[in-house]
Amino acid sequence: MKLALSALCENATRRTGLTTLFEELVDRSLRLYEGLRWIVFVAEDYPWGIDNSRVEIVKVRCSTQDVKRRIWFDHIVVPARAGTMGAAALVTVGFVPLRKCLPVVAHILSFQHQDSVNGVGKWRSAYRAMMVRRAALQADLVITNSKWAASQLLRSYPGCGDRTLISYEGVDHNRFCVAKGPHELERLYENFGLMPGYFLWVSNFYPYKQADTLIKAYARLDGQIRQKAPLVMVGGGWDDGANSAMALAKVLGVASDVKFLGWVSDEWLPTLYRNAVAFCHPSRDETFGRAVVEAMACGVPCVVNDIPVMREISGGHASFAAFGDSEAGAAALRAIWQEASLREDLRQRGIQQASRFSFDALARERLEAIFDLVSKRWRSRSGGRLL
Repeated sequence: MKLALSALCENATRRTGLTTLFEELVDRSLRLYEGLRWIVFVAEDYPWGIDNSRVEIVKVRCSTQDVKRRIWFDHIVVPARAGTMGAAALVTVGFVPLRKCLPVVAHILSFQHQDSVNGVGKWRSAYRAMMVRRAALQADLVITNSKWAASQLLRSYPGCGDRTLISYEGVDHNRFCVAKGPHELERLYENFGLMPGYFLWVSNFYPYKQADTLIKAYARLDGQIRQKAPLVMVGGGWDDGANSAMALAKVLGVASDVKFLGWVSDEWLPTLYRNAVAFCHPSRDETFGRAVVEAMACGVPCVVNDIPVMREISGGHASFAAFGDSEAGAAALRAIWQEASLREDLRQRGIQQASRFSFDALARERLEAIFDLVSKRWRSRSGGRLL
């Protein structure tokens, strides 16, 4: 069987969790299913990372910076091209093409557009709302990544329940693990000037990730704690978000204690996780929150915003704080810094929780659902006979 995947939504200079999701889905599925082939559509400047004879890369004549052209190709050109190249289905993120030429499997992994406080923007919100609605009503299979995400979808579109698959995201346990690499501490210091024991935040600086609430909570800690445990912030400066966070740290008088590393290559993430005293995730809106599970897999206790999806994904094995209240956030950070028994308890339970999530399971769940979809379509076209 041949499947098509559009990765045109990904911007090479603004990497997100989708980058890993796409490549892991393709890579793991090729290992699990010998007869499977993929067609992957990417922008001309997008660095696709899977090199395999069963993956055909189609470079579309647009830049990752050109949003309008990417949307045009996604909706008009890609579906027709996928069909002529023999794809049995098209896998997308969050949309059904306006020109629907073959069965569509739509991942709906974001609902940030539903609340203006998340700062998605007027036109982007309108587009996402339209695409989620179209996907819920017209996709042949909808994939969400948590029970909470499915509940959000079905609340608005209950009719898509029989076409919706809940499939948790995965973790690469060969990389995200408790075992330290060779000379890890020396490399950490040489590359970032860091010693173990810092608070860690990893994300692009989207408004809904609430970097500001974390900085405000951190600023309430005693100076002695901040001196021993800097706040390390890793991620791309989305729409001036990093500059705003830097300015806030300066206003609050903690600029010397907050380290902004900017975007770092994926190879450094396990090292940064493993050597943190705690991973901090104050996000107000998630459908999964893979960074939390990656941190748990690395044996790092997590302090997270108390929202339903974090309860679900962490299994309750995290420290929960209402980060909208900076003192409540500070109390959670203070407790995890001071109480070794709390850190160890969350560490052990977090490792066990993280073991529930894998990319092999993700690929198997999603591919089996896609195979079932295609098989039913073939049967209906052949009058009930297998082709």
